[in-house]
Amino acid sequence: MYKHCYSACMFDPTEDSVWRPLRLLQSAMDNDIALLYAEAELPELKPSWVMELLRLHARGPMTIRELADSVQRTHSAMSQKVAAMRDAGFVRTTAGRDARSKRVALTEKAEALAAKLAAEWRATEAAMIELEAELPYPLSRVVADMEEALRRRSFHDRIRDQLRQAPEWH
Repeated sequence: MYKHCYSACMFDPTEDSVWRPLRLLQSAMDNDIALLYAEAELPELKPSWVMELLRLHARGPMTIRELADSVQRTHSAMSQKVAAMRDAGFVRTTAGRDARSKRVALTEKAEALAAKLAAEWRATEAAMIELEAELPYPLSRVVADMEEALRRRSFHDRIRDQLRQAPEWH
């Protein structure tokens, strides 16, 4: 369990983490998806790009802002992701309606992969449903329960209340 140490501690606080196992689990699962891409001779494709590629395939070209909003990401994060996808040859960008915006569209390379990516997305969702059926308390239920708890009291407020006990913070 997490070691509460609010004074000058002799240990590295990053050694204890409630969330690290979840992040590592998600990373391992993403690595398994990347392995499928490598087996399909798509090693340059990143699992973290597929939602955006499928969204562009379904809805057509969008500005970076529109794409970011559609997948609930920041403009800055999406701008970086679009640059990486462009460098890998999956999207192209053109000037938007004003000088500050860019429109993002799929390349022929990405269009040719859209059906394959949609099949992988559906298979991944089915595998997650299968995996959750093996668990006594599915992760999707945990997430919904946490969202509800955070509506009652925000994460910001919870951290702030913990910091009130930390003399180093004041």
